[in-house]
Amino acid sequence: MASYTVNPDAVAYARRLIDKRQYVLTSRWGDVQPGAEQENGYLDRHSWDEYANWHLGLTDGATEETKARYAFVFGDFRRIHRMGIIACHYRAAEWRHKDIELAAHELLQYLDAATA
Repeated sequence: MASYTVNPDAVAYARRLIDKRQYVLTSRWGDVQPGAEQENGYLDRHSWDEYANWHLGLTDGATEETKARYAFVFGDFRRIHRMGIIACHYRAAEWRHKDIELAAHELLQYLDAATA
C-alpha cells in the first residue's frame, strides 16, 4: 500500500480558497471530481506546483512532477468542494492514512466555521 505525506502547501492553499469564499458547499463529488482529461488540461495551462496545490497528499517515493506524486484531490481546479474534503477524509480514514485524515478533518472544520 502506498504511503503519503501531508502537502502543507495544499493545506495553506485550501485555507486561502476558503478565506476568499472560493468553495462549493453542496456537490456530487463523483460528478465534479477531476478525471484524467481535466487533470491533463489543467497541467497544459498550469505548473506542477499549481497542480500540487489541489492535492492534500504527496505519495512517498513517487517521482516529482508526475501525477502519481499527488493524491487526495479536494477541488475542481477552480474551487474547493466540501464533498471533496469529505471524500479525502473518508478515503484516508478507510486506508489508515492518519495524517491525511487529520488534515482533511481540520480543513472541514475550518470550512464549516467559515460558512456557519
